[in-house]
Amino acid sequence: MSDAPGRAGLAILLVLLAAGPAHAEPSVRILDLPFKVREMRGPRSEVAVAVATSGLLPIARAGKEPAPLVLVWGEEGGAILTVENGRIAAKPVGREAVEDLVASETPRGALPGIRRALDGPLSAFLTGRTRGPDGAPAATTLTLRERQPLAVSTDPKPVPVATAALPAGDGAVFAPRAPWIVSLSGRPAVLAATLTGAESGSLVLATRPAADSSTWTLGARTEPGPRPAIAAVGDFSGKGLGVATVDATGRLKLWTLAPNRIEPGPEAAGYTLGDGGADLADALPREGGADLAVPVAGVPALAIVSARQGLSERARVTLPAPAGTGVAVLGEGALARLVVGLGDGRVAAVALDGGTP
Repeated sequence: MSDAPGRAGLAILLVLLAAGPAHAEPSVRILDLPFKVREMRGPRSEVAVAVATSGLLPIARAGKEPAPLVLVWGEEGGAILTVENGRIAAKPVGREAVEDLVASETPRGALPGIRRALDGPLSAFLTGRTRGPDGAPAATTLTLRERQPLAVSTDPKPVPVATAALPAGDGAVFAPRAPWIVSLSGRPAVLAATLTGAESGSLVLATRPAADSSTWTLGARTEPGPRPAIAAVGDFSGKGLGVATVDATGRLKLWTLAPNRIEPGPEAAGYTLGDGGADLADALPREGGADLAVPVAGVPALAIVSARQGLSERARVTLPAPAGTGVAVLGEGALARLVVGLGDGRVAAVALDGGTP
């Protein structure tokens, strides 16, 4: 009996496989910078926004929003990183000019070295220097300051500022990481992490009751668990704003945010945000929501984690060294470019679509 039908079926199968969707491997390029990077700021940081509007780089055209950028610097120089024609481009900038802008990140009276969060007239930062249960620096108070509308007048007047000071709660202190300002139901809210033990803590959410917009309260608090650190905020589930945390055990967890509620979601082990205050994760915008770019624990790699149905890695990027000074996303979807400040002072550009980063 002839085996021609079998050979024909095999040929058809090979054609179908060849025509199937191809998934390009992410590509990595080390940027040619003439200095070792000591600090990095992503596009949503106060410093990056200040650079975009300061005239240091002519990237804003009349009538257009400034292009998002990443700022890196070290002892011997600095650079502004932007996407140009699908590639990460670096433009030099003086270290002194950068550090002048950086000086305003930590307001007077704030916990040393901890940046404030800033969104329009509202700023949030940690005050009240103390020691945490593990003996490391911590803060007693979350301070919120909001510029108030100024009545029209021909006489110069100082801008009125409303200030609120929120203690961490009984037996708790604020972890030494910058708070986050988010918008819930059209109203601002502030996320922060607290410590309740040497290796335990909670997330807290500061909100203003609708009935009294002048009063801030810690309206939500998660149950104590392994010490959490905020990785990023975004619509990770496709169902509304959420926050991603990585705790002291390396467990990534997603939480759904609502006014006066922080609800637990899916979780998975094997990730890290490092021991310092660098922003080592970022939200990666994609159609219908966002993924999370976060370092993998124990290996020099960056995971792209999707939370559409539980938690799953959509891609894993092998890096030439562990992330150390920052992780930031420029762009969105398949054409997004990632900037990763490595622990050895180099900077890697990553193209998830396999193109030239």
